Amino acid sequence: MAGLWGGTICQASWVLVLAIACVASAAAWVYLVVAHGGFWLTSQRLPPVGSPAGNAEPGAAAGPGPETWPTVAAVVPARNEAESLPATLPALLAQDYPGEFRVFVVDDNSDDGTGAIAAELGEKAARDGGVPLTVVKGKPRPDGWAGKVWAMAQGLAATTGTATTGTAAAGTAPAPDYVLFTDADIAWSPRALRDLVRGAEADDRALVSQMALLRAQTRWERVIVPAFVYFFAQLYPFRKVNDPKSGTAAAAGGCMLVRRSALEKAGGLAPLKGALIDDVALGTLLKKHGNRTWLGLTTDISSARPYPSLASLWHMIARSAYVQLRYNPLLLVGTIIGLLLLYVAPPAGVIATLIATGAGAVDTPTAVAGIAGLAGWALMTASYVPMLRLYRLSAFRAPALPLIAVLYAAMTADSARRHYSGRAVSWRGRAADRV
Repeated sequence: MAGLWGGTICQASWVLVLAIACVASAAAWVYLVVAHGGFWLTSQRLPPVGSPAGNAEPGAAAGPGPETWPTVAAVVPARNEAESLPATLPALLAQDYPGEFRVFVVDDNSDDGTGAIAAELGEKAARDGGVPLTVVKGKPRPDGWAGKVWAMAQGLAATTGTATTGTAAAGTAPAPDYVLFTDADIAWSPRALRDLVRGAEADDRALVSQMALLRAQTRWERVIVPAFVYFFAQLYPFRKVNDPKSGTAAAAGGCMLVRRSALEKAGGLAPLKGALIDDVALGTLLKKHGNRTWLGLTTDISSARPYPSLASLWHMIARSAYVQLRYNPLLLVGTIIGLLLLYVAPPAGVIATLIATGAGAVDTPTAVAGIAGLAGWALMTASYVPMLRLYRLSAFRAPALPLIAVLYAAMTADSARRHYSGRAVSWRGRAADRV
């Protein structure tokens, strides 16, 4: 009798805890959907060149563009990118941009012929009337520098002719008005650069960044990739990033157009030399120095990088998740608990209520857990639908978001495990410095 009584009390306590968790989760989802910068919307876009101002989102520019188009230099860090460059570099070299535009590919000590392939593509583009290409031979990485940031710094120096070598003759060149940092796997539509520059000039933005449309072709890519962008937007709501009065700052590393003078006043890339998440660090640096920045979504710029398996996607996320938490164990624990509370508690409350209903044992805490859980689950599902539509995926995938959140919690935990085991990787197979 005592054992039965104790079991009943234990079950009642468990249901009460679940009910409280479901109510807290539902309240959190109301806040997120209503007041968290519209993170779940996909409307932060640059209007195409020539579109009427009425079609522009708040904070985005519209119109035909400046009378005199500024000079732009693109910097492409490339480490073992022999497979990616033939699919992406020709489009960058063929940009329909009215102003002066040059491209610098930094061959960061590749062992797969990346530099030679880039040079060959540059020569072919030149014959076809494309923009000039310079291949920069990367130097050994100094202590304290993250691999990609060091490659970006070498490319930045090369844009003024101070450290160029390769397909174009070295020498002093006028510094560009803007520097476009992009990745070797990013594919560009013909007028994408026009949109970026027009947005920066018309709206006085020192940084204009667009989240490239990631590949979502394989089964696991369709599961993981839209959620990756969704969680990123939840962490850094684009509207808050674009609001000069907000302290939220971020960028997307595949496409970052930076006003060179603003970057120089902020100290260049040296202040973020050790950053493993370079895009967020760059956005934070520029906004901290009083610059206006902008971050949005696009379908005109896409990533050609394939992630054919769960293992490859897992590695992509786990390599930087713990970095994002600043290697803080308390933040790690809090993040995992938060993910479970926010995403797992609602469906757990619904399932518990359905089981109790079938057994004819629904009490007040169970009913509260079911109602609050259903409300939270409905809100998270609805908030995920716009991102699925952006990736042209069925809205029927949205209710499975809690399962994806569990995967992300596991990836985050694994990221910490890799860090403490010394297996952390920062960029293209290069080991990260231990912290």
